[in-house]
Amino acid sequence: MEARDADLKKELDATLQARRELGEEYESALVDAFLEKLDQRIDGAVERRVRRQLAEHQMTAARDSRAPRATDSWGERFGFGIVSLVLAVPLSAIGGGVGQLPGLLAAWAGIVGVNLVQAARTHPGLFGGRRSGKDGGWED
Repeated sequence: MEARDADLKKELDATLQARRELGEEYESALVDAFLEKLDQRIDGAVERRVRRQLAEHQMTAARDSRAPRATDSWGERFGFGIVSLVLAVPLSAIGGGVGQLPGLLAAWAGIVGVNLVQAARTHPGLFGGRRSGKDGGWED
C-alpha cells in the first residue's frame, strides 16, 4: 500500500512540476491526466476487492455444498433402523455362534457403531455440538 501511495505522490509531484514548466494554459490538461490516473488506480483497487470478495463467497458456497446434509426424512431414519435391526439378527447369531460372548459383543459393538455414525451424519453436532444463533441449525 505504501508503494502505491509513493507512486501516486511521484505522479502528483511530476504533474505539479510539469505545470510549473508549461504554465497555466496546460493546467487543465495536466489535472485531467492526473485525475484519470487516479481513477484508474481506484478502479483497480475496487476491482481487486470485488474479485477477492467474490472468490471468498464462492469458496464458502463450495464448502457448504460439500458438507454432509442432514436427512431429517422420517422414512430414511425408519428404514435405516429397520435394516439395522434386521441385520442384527444374523450378525448376532454368527457372532455368538463363532465367538460366543466376545463375538456377540463385537457384533453388537459394530451395530451400535454404525448407528452412531449414521446419527452423527444426519445430525451434525449431536454429540457435543451447539446450536447456532444465526440459522438455528446444528454446528460443531
